[in-house]
Amino acid sequence: MKCSYSLAVIIFGLVLPVFSLAAEMKNTSGGFLDFNFYPYLADVDSDNVFTLNIAASLPNRFSYFSLTNIGNQPGDSELSDTTTYYTEQNLRWRITDTAPLDLTVQGNLRSGVDNDRLRFGVRWRLSDSIFLMPFFKAVHLSYSINLHALQIDDSEADVWQLEHAFSLKFPRLSERLYLAGFIDHTFNEDLPATIPSNPVVAEAQLGLRLFENFYAVAEYRLNEYRRSDVNNVAMGFEYKMKW
Repeated sequence: MKCSYSLAVIIFGLVLPVFSLAAEMKNTSGGFLDFNFYPYLADVDSDNVFTLNIAASLPNRFSYFSLTNIGNQPGDSELSDTTTYYTEQNLRWRITDTAPLDLTVQGNLRSGVDNDRLRFGVRWRLSDSIFLMPFFKAVHLSYSINLHALQIDDSEADVWQLEHAFSLKFPRLSERLYLAGFIDHTFNEDLPATIPSNPVVAEAQLGLRLFENFYAVAEYRLNEYRRSDVNNVAMGFEYKMKW
């Protein structure tokens, strides 16, 4: 959907005061800061070398989640010189106290010109659904899917997206081990012929807690927006701060 970025900022600015008001009413009831450093990239040296994830539970059924990726300078060693950024800022509102459905708004900003986006949608937390909860608890899996039905950006196309997120634990094997990640599937974009018509971006991170909140991580990455080197593997360290 065609829209100037300034209009997108204005619309997103109308939502932010709600978030700010909720934050002032009461401290968050839970959340985390999640720092990830990747000093090793297997195939794509311009891939992300740092990621920060932030989450907070807010009053009145609001919640906040963001991710920020910092990319490496092509041709340079990892973490020596960064050159790109990508961030998603999400505000979510659970429609009732017990419903597994959230209304969502996402501000999506990245390096480059005329490529920022504002998305509106609804998220279904399948693992919180009453009729599915026994299965997900049995396999120790948390899973949600977010339909971004409306996207406002500088493109003429009516783009929409399915965003999957998952987290899997292995208590019978080790309490220190987890597998988590996402799959973003985007539809109806105007793309070059060398890129798949409905490209997928996905990451799966295997983490092992070494001590306290310090983890060793290995991450498989798939990015179909790249014309070559679609796959990549990153290895590094993670530090989590929870409250």
